Amino acid sequence: MGYLDPPTAVSRRFPEEPVSAASARRFVRAALDGVTSELADTAELLVSELVTNAVLHARTEVEVAVSHDDRRVRVRVDDRRPSRGLVPQHCPPYAGTGQGLALVRQLASRHGVETDDERKTVWFELWPDGPPPPSSGWETAVPPCPSAQTVTLVDVPSALDSACRQHRHAVLRELTLAACAGDLLDMSPEDLTAANDINNVISACATAALEEPLPESDPRTLLLPLPADAAPAVRALRRVLDLAEERAREERLLTLPALPRGRAFQDWLFDQIVGQLTGGRPTAWTVTPREPEVSSAEFVPWDAGQVRGSRVPTIAADEANRIIAANGPAAELLGWGPDDLVGRRLTTLIPEHLRRRHTAAFTSMLLTGRTRIVGRSVPLPALHRDGGVVPVRLYIQTQETTDGRTVFVAQLTPRATTPLDVPRAPTGSPRAAAREPGQGLRAPAARERDRRTGGAEHGMSAMTRLSLLADLGAELSNTLDLDEGLRCAGRLLTRRLADWCVMDLFIEHAQVDRVCVVHRDPRGLRPSAHEGRLPPVSEESRGPLARVLRGAGPLLLTDAPPPGQAESALDRNYVELFRELGAGSAVVAPLRARRKILGALTLTRAAGGRPFTEEDLTLVDDLVHSLALGVDNARLYQDTRSIAERLQRSLLPVLPEVEGLRLAARYAASSTTAQVGGDWYDSFVLPKGDAAVVIGDVTGHNLDAAIAMSQLRSMLRGIAVDRQEPPAEVLRRLDLANHSLHREATATCLYGLVKGSARGPWELKHSSAGHLPPLLTTREGETRYLDDGAGLLLGMDPDVPRSTARHALPAHSTLLLYTDGLIERRDEPLDDALDRLRGHAADLAREPLDTFCDELLIGLGADSADDIAVLAVRPSPPL
Repeated sequence: MGYLDPPTAVSRRFPEEPVSAASARRFVRAALDGVTSELADTAELLVSELVTNAVLHARTEVEVAVSHDDRRVRVRVDDRRPSRGLVPQHCPPYAGTGQGLALVRQLASRHGVETDDERKTVWFELWPDGPPPPSSGWETAVPPCPSAQTVTLVDVPSALDSACRQHRHAVLRELTLAACAGDLLDMSPEDLTAANDINNVISACATAALEEPLPESDPRTLLLPLPADAAPAVRALRRVLDLAEERAREERLLTLPALPRGRAFQDWLFDQIVGQLTGGRPTAWTVTPREPEVSSAEFVPWDAGQVRGSRVPTIAADEANRIIAANGPAAELLGWGPDDLVGRRLTTLIPEHLRRRHTAAFTSMLLTGRTRIVGRSVPLPALHRDGGVVPVRLYIQTQETTDGRTVFVAQLTPRATTPLDVPRAPTGSPRAAAREPGQGLRAPAARERDRRTGGAEHGMSAMTRLSLLADLGAELSNTLDLDEGLRCAGRLLTRRLADWCVMDLFIEHAQVDRVCVVHRDPRGLRPSAHEGRLPPVSEESRGPLARVLRGAGPLLLTDAPPPGQAESALDRNYVELFRELGAGSAVVAPLRARRKILGALTLTRAAGGRPFTEEDLTLVDDLVHSLALGVDNARLYQDTRSIAERLQRSLLPVLPEVEGLRLAARYAASSTTAQVGGDWYDSFVLPKGDAAVVIGDVTGHNLDAAIAMSQLRSMLRGIAVDRQEPPAEVLRRLDLANHSLHREATATCLYGLVKGSARGPWELKHSSAGHLPPLLTTREGETRYLDDGAGLLLGMDPDVPRSTARHALPAHSTLLLYTDGLIERRDEPLDDALDRLRGHAADLAREPLDTFCDELLIGLGADSADDIAVLAVRPSPPL
């Protein structure tokens, strides 16, 4: 051993028990009697950390030796397990574990570790005066293993890996301390021992791999030299952690359960280790199929710049339910300034009637590790600063910061104004990666070959050109979101033709948006640094991009534009882009369709590779024609859908105020299609005083369906008010009128009359034309469907007799009318869907009516493939 105790040193041995940490503190305090309190306090703190590490990880007897003189204090901690090396965790300051070695490194004047065949010694010195001589410090020690087998972990996000390692260490530390106190929490002592050992080995190998300087950025490929016979121990680690998750949900542990993304990554990690140790091949994390709640917003660690640079209204919150970032579109949507939102509770943006349930759901998520809406598109109301309600679709994903904390990133899509309800997949999302399985597994040699050739072969054949054009058109037509379609097209072009692809589009008021910047290796770029609004195309703009946006081109650039010729902000932006992309040559071409310039495409190749030449211009010209046509068609389609949705929403009525009745309604467009349906609801008061309630659904998902819906709605209201007849007769007349239309519609419809005075009793008379039965829920939570009064759909046979049903409505009960989008799911029996609705309604029976409706949409309407309309009525006698 290189570290020798001075003759004045005193030592003591301690058993492998948690109480040894406290005993060692008292021993050091007594041994340093007469030393300044600052040095004694520091030594006491550091020896406590080192003894705890030895007890937890070495699990052997511990020996502590202390000495001091006028110049310094020396302390060493020995254990009898030299094969268990130190693993510095680099944990953040707030982490509940992994701080011991970091404290020694920060507070000790000198420190180090030495081993021989029998023991491991960790030592430190405290020098009160003068600079100490240098010490060896310590590095991550990978345990020696004569029969090591390399496990390859492909595309490991460093932030997610760090968060999972911190969580594993915290869980195992608590389990070990509980076991030392006699509470094994139903775990096998052998499994717990094996779990601790193999977790230390995995962490040591991963930490050492991450410390190696590599040219590639997040996510990274890690090579772990693990024992060839480690598979049984890894299975024991998984059993221990799975059981710990159950105990954490039972609140028998202080450590909270992992969130779904962390659990999925951990399962993938263990599957990779066990699979490869038993002969399997690596599978990248980025191409592993996952549930929506596990999908990642980014490969790279989160930072606020991602939110600020996004064009989609986006807000980020931390685990304390506080807003930590918001961008301009989100703040404008909700009536705030971006900086005004930061630091506020998330409940600031939640309507009053949902705050209590939001707080309960958020707390439940942290305590159980189970989420309700993460990774799903959920229709719900947001609170505007002026007190109004903004209907949005909320899409939340979790992401990790560089220090392992979890951030909840929420995109808010306005349901009333946006042309698409499908949330954009942020650049670098796993959904995009999954379209190209194996991309992250490409060998370095292959990536280097692509870099040299620019992704294209010399003299591209006619068949290859046609294939590229066909694939480019398919990329734009295979997605509902124009931005995502352009990113897919950009990925295709960078695989086959260029190193970089940049697409700029004109938007309203002749402004230009940089829609996407794509590189062949998606891990090498944070798009938000380059995307977003560009300076205007002014009269002073004379650069290549400005010329192309005015209709010139395609232009061949054999080198970067000279900085001295950048006369406008747009020109300077383009020159700076070339510099940052490292472009050696480029082609810039206009996106022109129907005699209109829509934007520009820039393709670049890096300096040192094969440059673009005149021969490439014809191909690029063909490509931009295909791209421009796709962009123009997508915008026309979006405009048509936007018109249909605005028409549909304009027809949704203001609910009447009826004494003794409370009414609430909700409408949400589909979250998974770019089409508009014919769902509608209505309520009005007849001249005789009865309250009419209507819900219906026209067959189809297009503008024709929305127009037919408006016609049926208007005719039904007119017939009902004029005739004031029983519901069956009103539906018969409506069906006759429907047959007189030029384009007869097929639709379901339920028409009912709620009769009764302000104090009751109340009665529902209703008739149904093929619509789903109303659901009646009492205040006590009893539910039943009102199946009577059912008849044929509208548009089939107007001469078929219809019937009217009658049902009593108890005070404070809730009558729910709804369309099929709320409950129906593909490949699920209708009876199961109706049972699920009954369960949700029973749970919400005593909630306020607005909460009742919103929670139904949150619980049942997430990711619905159809439009949803809901109308609820609750008899409420005055107090």
